Amino acid sequence: MALIGDINLGDFPLLLAPMEDVSDPPFRILCKRQGADVVYTEFISSEGLIREAEKSVKKLDFYDEERPVGVQIFGGNLEAMQRATDIVSEAKPDIIDINYGCPVKKVVCKNAGAGILKNIPLMVKLTKAIVKRTSLPVTVKTRLGWDERSIKIVEVAERLQDVGISAISIHGRTRVQMYKGEAIWEPIAQVKNNPRMHIPVFGNGDVNSPEKAKLMRDSFGLDGAMIGRASIGNPWFFAQVKHYLQTGESLPKTPIKERVDTCRTHLLMAVKWKGERLGILENRKHYTNYFKGLSNFKSYKKELLTLSNLSDILEVFSEIEQHFANEVSLFQNR
Repeated sequence: MALIGDINLGDFPLLLAPMEDVSDPPFRILCKRQGADVVYTEFISSEGLIREAEKSVKKLDFYDEERPVGVQIFGGNLEAMQRATDIVSEAKPDIIDINYGCPVKKVVCKNAGAGILKNIPLMVKLTKAIVKRTSLPVTVKTRLGWDERSIKIVEVAERLQDVGISAISIHGRTRVQMYKGEAIWEPIAQVKNNPRMHIPVFGNGDVNSPEKAKLMRDSFGLDGAMIGRASIGNPWFFAQVKHYLQTGESLPKTPIKERVDTCRTHLLMAVKWKGERLGILENRKHYTNYFKGLSNFKSYKKELLTLSNLSDILEVFSEIEQHFANEVSLFQNR
């Protein structure tokens, strides 16, 4: 049984990872409806929050349907992170998560995200300050280390636990690896098997099939799995994993009607949340994944990526459903 503070997540929960430009409220709700036990927001800049930057403040939006929901923040400045923690606490999420894993240069160069893996004492100091600053449970998402030579994740996790975090999610790559190569789960299992660890340890990285999730649970003994890229355009992944863990059987491939219905719902929620122009523009990145595997889809894809009128796009969705009604879905878990 996994507990984050007083939140009981049951046995081997599935967490939706915080993904920039993906994990917004509409997508989180869809994943929640398919069985995600915890959803996290896109990462939010602490500097942006304290400056009241519109994009950062907007990322604090969430709906009760998403709960338990975690808001993730990042930054390398202690004072900014403390003030951001105050702002997030006022929004009343269930969890505050600290991003120590983002590998992109513009974040790392500010000693934020995975950049802080070069300075573990600062990482511990910053975490301790945030835990003291809020009554909400604080969790951490991080990587194995900066590079292969500096992997000290067992020690790091223990030190973060000692200053009060309630759970830790570990991506099985170093910062130098970015997203290349295969994720390594053995060091994450070493964290879990440390006799001094008593908080949940969640695995992240390459959980791209129900079989992989089962492996993470049964062979590596982790407390849960954080799902990232496998869920993009595939919110059903959470239901597929849970069904497989419970029965050992795979669910049938998602039929075209359900794929269209979900894609339509996603777009309508995005338009309601962001407005028609932004909702349409920002949902374009999802279409390739929603309809992956359909043959001769190119002409429909072109329309979806160029149309700017909501009613026209909805009409294309109906055409797609009719055209592919009898085609066996080639959708593959990623």
